[in-house]
Amino acid sequence: MQNDEGPCRDCYQFGAAVVNVDLDGARERWPQFAPKAIAEEFRSANALPLRLRSQVIGSLNLFHADIGGLDSAELRTAQAMADAATIGILQQRTIRRGEVVAGQLQAALTSRIIIEQAKGVLAERLRISTDDAFGVLRAAARSRNRLLSDLAREVADGSADAAQLVRRPAVELSGPG
Repeated sequence: MQNDEGPCRDCYQFGAAVVNVDLDGARERWPQFAPKAIAEEFRSANALPLRLRSQVIGSLNLFHADIGGLDSAELRTAQAMADAATIGILQQRTIRRGEVVAGQLQAALTSRIIIEQAKGVLAERLRISTDDAFGVLRAAARSRNRLLSDLAREVADGSADAAQLVRRPAVELSGPG
């Protein structure tokens, strides 16, 4: 992969097994990969696709110290291992995506709860409806270039003064004056 060549890359790119390659005979095919593999005392290589239907997600690579590699039964076993690895990898990805979505939904729910609390605080303190309180909160966040959820948190915990939110922020001027 580092040299953008070799049995792994070919298998992944074309989605087909690369089997029983004599690395000494593959020096022209993979001029950077083959000599390095031979230097590590490998003589043959196999790469089997990690594939679910037409989607290739990687390859299982098997290197051998002897020329010749795997017979047909060993290749079937190796492909079965590659298929099992594919299922495991795809399951892990699915679980991870689910965790990310759950985290995003939890953050949105938490933010919504804080906004609702802030609306209640503003409605009570300013003696306005909750719809109007939301308008005040949204306008204050926009005029101050703040995230709505951050400002709502400050309103809900009392660190932001409700009366200050209905006023525009002061614009600081600099220079002689």
